[in-house]
Amino acid sequence: MLEIGSVIAGTYKILSVIGRGGMSTVYLAMNERANKPWAVKEVRKDGTGDFEVVRQSLIVETDMLKQLKHPCLPSIVDVIDSEGCFLIVMDYIEGNTLLKTLQENGAQPQEHVIEWAKQLCDVLGYLHTRKPPIIYRDLKPGNIMLKPDGNITLIDFGTARTYKRENIEDTTCLGTRGYAAPEQFGGRGQTDERTDIYCLGATLYHLVTGHNPSSPPYEIYPIRKWDQNLSAGLEQIISKCTQQDPDKRYQSCSQVLYDLEHYEEIDNSFRRSATLKLVAFGASALISCACIGGSIALSESAGSLEDTGYKNIINDAGSLDSTEQIEKYGQAISLKPSEETGYLELLNKVYLADDNFSVEEDEELRELLITHYDKDHTYKDMLMSNEEAYEDFAYNLGLAYFYYYDEEGDKKKSASWFNIAAESDTLPYSKVKRAERLGKIADYYTNIGKPNKSGDSKVSYADYWKDLKAITEGDIAAEDNSTTALMVYKEMISQIYKNAPAFKADGISYKEMKEQIDNISSRLESDIECDTDSIKKMKENLEESIVSAERALENAFSSDQQD
Repeated sequence: MLEIGSVIAGTYKILSVIGRGGMSTVYLAMNERANKPWAVKEVRKDGTGDFEVVRQSLIVETDMLKQLKHPCLPSIVDVIDSEGCFLIVMDYIEGNTLLKTLQENGAQPQEHVIEWAKQLCDVLGYLHTRKPPIIYRDLKPGNIMLKPDGNITLIDFGTARTYKRENIEDTTCLGTRGYAAPEQFGGRGQTDERTDIYCLGATLYHLVTGHNPSSPPYEIYPIRKWDQNLSAGLEQIISKCTQQDPDKRYQSCSQVLYDLEHYEEIDNSFRRSATLKLVAFGASALISCACIGGSIALSESAGSLEDTGYKNIINDAGSLDSTEQIEKYGQAISLKPSEETGYLELLNKVYLADDNFSVEEDEELRELLITHYDKDHTYKDMLMSNEEAYEDFAYNLGLAYFYYYDEEGDKKKSASWFNIAAESDTLPYSKVKRAERLGKIADYYTNIGKPNKSGDSKVSYADYWKDLKAITEGDIAAEDNSTTALMVYKEMISQIYKNAPAFKADGISYKEMKEQIDNISSRLESDIECDTDSIKKMKENLEESIVSAERALENAFSSDQQD
């Protein structure tokens, strides 16, 4: 063991023991020059039977963590590989594990568990979108630190692995019984993102019920078996996460996050209300189909009849007022819920017709998505069965949240939808890259300017500028459409207007910002065709904003010699 008061690597003074495990000891240490605490994890050669295997696992863990940067992950700052022991110097995470919280206080309040779950979805989604994806494989309360500010940090990456598509199954069976997915024990294929989703569900089950799935009988029951006051929506989320068959689970953490953000709407009482509102859509669709069917030759197939009915309903909706349009698009969706046209027309031609995606419209759309199409599937499930349609819808809904939600846009709400689009194998490359960058910018709205534990900003304005520039590259109007191009340009211009001094302070020159303004002005003239009143109005508003941004830029550099 390290001696209390000793200094390792000439930098880290050991202050106390803060944890012990089967193979390791964790110490609190202080970098006295920087006046900053660190955690030092020591694994001694004489403390384990096969030190070389453990050492290699630790090397994998530290190499992995060094490449990662996320507010819910600890940072590795130093690795000391000596003959007698292996030392890892990392962020000191103040607080206790969620396991200790359970042991001391029992089942945790549902609202707390859901907030922790959202953070876990965010960090797991981050790991799963690395290249190649990282599968954590051992999510459980003992590996989650709860900090005094209520946020969590994921610790212990000893069982994490990168996903290898060419592998049929894992070579090593790792994980904790009760929390681990069936495929972690061999013979059922290799672990992937859905493995972590199973572990997440098992962890949420333990946190919200107080019943440990790693204790006999090793089963996960519906959570309201233990407490009838718990949410039926949360019960359904946990049940879907912990399905034995990976294909029946959520397929990505962004899907879990979406349902967690709307768990109250999944409750049975909400479903009954939503179903009643959709009855009119379904009934109208049946009547419409019957009328259409009478005018079509009897020799046509049922599939052709359905296609014709769907197209006719969509076409009819274009000439109606907004209330009637909503009903028509609802009819179309109820007829073919796996087709995206009805959803997109409802979003773009009704909800965004006034350039505002209102709170009420958002609730109405989400209500539609969670309504049951049949006994086992919601409308969202049906749309998800058509991968290409669902990913395109996710991209468009991400744009709606990002730019139009409640007039100002809500970047945070857009993130989960952009994550779906960014993982797409079916969307055009330009949309995938734009989704990645817009999703990144959505994260900046949460983290930019906020200090981390070392006192530095989590995200710099220089990083922010780099990604803002990236999303404006190319002929967006041709790659996507004029509306998207105008929204992207508006974001860049508004950020120059709001943050020119901050960009300047982080090293962005007058010349760089002015070039972006000039480039957008040129694009407005060459790329944007004002073929609708809405596009014309957006373009005129943007031209006015450019004048304001130029003035803000001049003011930010007024005391300097422009370069």
